[in-house]
Amino acid sequence: MADDVMFEEWTENDDSNFETIPINLNDKDLDLKVEDLPEVLPILPLRNTVLFPMMALPVSIGRVKSNKLIKDAKKNKSFILVVAQKNVNAEEPTIDDLYTTGTLAKVLRIIKLPNNQETVFLQGVKQITLKSVETTEPYLKGTFTINEQIDDSKETLTKDLLSTIKSVASDLMQLQGSFSPDLINGVKRIDNPFLLMALVATNLNSDIAAKQKILENDSAGKMAAILVEQMMAEKELLKLKNKIQDKVRGDMDKQQREFFLHQQIKAINEELGSESPEQEIETIKAKGKDKKWKPEVEEAFNKEVERLRRINPMAPDYSIQINYLNTLLDLPWSEVTVDNFDLKRAEEILNEDHFGLEKVKKRILEYLAVLKLKGDMKSPILCLYGPPGVGKTSLGKSIAKALDRKYARIALGGLHDESEVRGHRRTYIGAMPGRIIQNLKKVKSNNPVFVLDEIDKIQTSFRGDPSSALLEVLDPEQNGTFYDNFIEIDYDLSNVMFIATANNLDAIQPALLDRMEIIEINGYTLEEKIEIAKKYLIPKQEKNHGLKENSFTISNEVLEKIIDGYTRESGVRGLEKQIAAVARHVAMQKVMFKKNKKTFSVADLQTILGVERGEKEMYQGNEVAGVVTGLAWTSVGGEILFIESSLTQGNGKLQLTGQLGDVMKESALTALTFLKAHCDYLGINPKVFNQFDVHIHVPAGAVPKDGPSAGVTMLTSLASLFTQRKVKPQLAMTGEITLRGKVLPIGGVKEKILAAKRAGINTILLCEANRKDVEEINKSYLTDITFHYVKNMLEVVDFALLDEKVNNPVNMEIVEVKPAKV
Repeated sequence: MADDVMFEEWTENDDSNFETIPINLNDKDLDLKVEDLPEVLPILPLRNTVLFPMMALPVSIGRVKSNKLIKDAKKNKSFILVVAQKNVNAEEPTIDDLYTTGTLAKVLRIIKLPNNQETVFLQGVKQITLKSVETTEPYLKGTFTINEQIDDSKETLTKDLLSTIKSVASDLMQLQGSFSPDLINGVKRIDNPFLLMALVATNLNSDIAAKQKILENDSAGKMAAILVEQMMAEKELLKLKNKIQDKVRGDMDKQQREFFLHQQIKAINEELGSESPEQEIETIKAKGKDKKWKPEVEEAFNKEVERLRRINPMAPDYSIQINYLNTLLDLPWSEVTVDNFDLKRAEEILNEDHFGLEKVKKRILEYLAVLKLKGDMKSPILCLYGPPGVGKTSLGKSIAKALDRKYARIALGGLHDESEVRGHRRTYIGAMPGRIIQNLKKVKSNNPVFVLDEIDKIQTSFRGDPSSALLEVLDPEQNGTFYDNFIEIDYDLSNVMFIATANNLDAIQPALLDRMEIIEINGYTLEEKIEIAKKYLIPKQEKNHGLKENSFTISNEVLEKIIDGYTRESGVRGLEKQIAAVARHVAMQKVMFKKNKKTFSVADLQTILGVERGEKEMYQGNEVAGVVTGLAWTSVGGEILFIESSLTQGNGKLQLTGQLGDVMKESALTALTFLKAHCDYLGINPKVFNQFDVHIHVPAGAVPKDGPSAGVTMLTSLASLFTQRKVKPQLAMTGEITLRGKVLPIGGVKEKILAAKRAGINTILLCEANRKDVEEINKSYLTDITFHYVKNMLEVVDFALLDEKVNNPVNMEIVEVKPAKV
């Protein structure tokens, strides 16, 4: 760029720039008067800087007019007018392109450079105001006036400003770092305020307009105020600039150090035969190309690979990102196993592994049949509900085997963290996917049989509600886009066959329960347990204890004794433990004494298993009025319970004991009220209700009891108590009652029937609506049991009570209380 005055401002790394310094002027120059100068002087426009009085400045001469002006300067005693340009782009500036305030300068020296350019040294003398331009050829010439500057440095404000200028100027020069210590110290010793400000302003990194603003003031105080403002801004700017440069320098040093270390690690890995980070990334990318996944998954994978390239291998995020990409690669996005549609084979496998459980087996075969016909079907979500030990969990394995699918299982008991289902976000160190994704990754199949074991044992805590997280997993309309917090990509679970297991449906969240198909698995009868022991448990324990097949046999009689005397359950888990004890006894006899006893009698059980585990609840007769046998359901199967009632002299108060719940207490009150309302039908004097207190007790007082099914039992107990009639022998009953006299149906019928059969009872009273539940039970399990169905409470009393009175009946004579005379 051609320019009359080219001045490059100082930069930190450029040592070639001139350092502008003050030059001592002769007294003759300082006392210069207007009359000693021509009225018209040449005008030299400066494009990139401002010349202050008392300052020397080197200027490069480039244009022809400027060159001519410098050569003719001697005609005017080397004095010229130096004015800054407003428009720096003007090659032929006019008076409108120039500032009106400038500097009278003297040409000191002209130096020719090797590139045929010339540099002139100018010395600022006085501040002037340009009045007019008289001519433009051969260069600009104009008239001017010399401005007298006012020295008010003695004033307090000005003195403080000048002191600030010296202090801040020293800081600026140190921050810039290109000035010599002598110059920095010299600034502090300058007494002339105009010289001080000219020196500082010239070396300030301000633009032309800002410097011109300083020059245009005629007093030291005004100049100092503007200069201080600009210096403070410059200081803050330099501080920020140095801070950024230090950070960049530090980052560069750190990067260089890390690069050196990475090169060393790379060399070490090559020596050890390990993969470098670059090779590891390329290996991951190559594996991704072989995967068959949806376009959106592939796009997300490639994006995360590129993100991995930008992460420092020494950073914690690197290992998390590697783990994330490996998880994406290991997940079975499209890998599925082919279902075996041979229904007969599936039925054989299910029957081979489990005895009974007809409902579940039928449902699995139905699903397989529809899948074979349709070709594509969302897997059902089943919930196997029943007491412990009936084979709910192991049934999942059999279903997977029957379908030729992979098997996965999650134990949900005690689970209280939502992230166990949905996974952790990758922002956490040690983040990992949830258990659903982890198990799919493990089985490497997109359509396994997935058992959610003990779904009713899920807990809620401050970490979230896992059962709410399962709502998406177990909803066929939602699980096609399951979102795991770690994966952050929708995953299709619609091909997974989920099977949940539970002991208590009341503990499951209603919304979750609604999403599952409930299949009830009842407890086993004595006959079923014997068959299971002979077909499954004994062979299994022989294998587990290193015994050959048929190393020992257990007769039906002995098995029945083990079941009745050493177990108390609806399932067969306890029975399996006792058979394991027998197997250990056989193994010990064989190893220690070289005996090989194959059969056992009932008498041998006490030697092998010890004393019987507690006394089984049995029917206890009908000799006492007010004692009736009821049937109850528990989480471990059915039980019999006794309702005991007793009368004492009093005023009609009812007392209930035995840790009864609110529902059971209300059943007792309902039964007593119904009895009072129908006392004529039973031949009971209504006055006895006011002269006797009633106490109802349910034994096993340490065990909490509740539920409506004891209603008919309490009614029968109270009716027997107030009539002193015997209850029909070998009778047990269950059913809910109402105040109108209706008998309502109850649940757990099969478990209650099994409990009655174990207790030696041969007659069971049920609600008419429960007839259908009995008809669903295998007829072979109902031998020796008679069922009587009722609709109302009077039918219960008519059937349950005999006409025969108990021995030693309670004296229920009514004492007439005469009113006292006043």
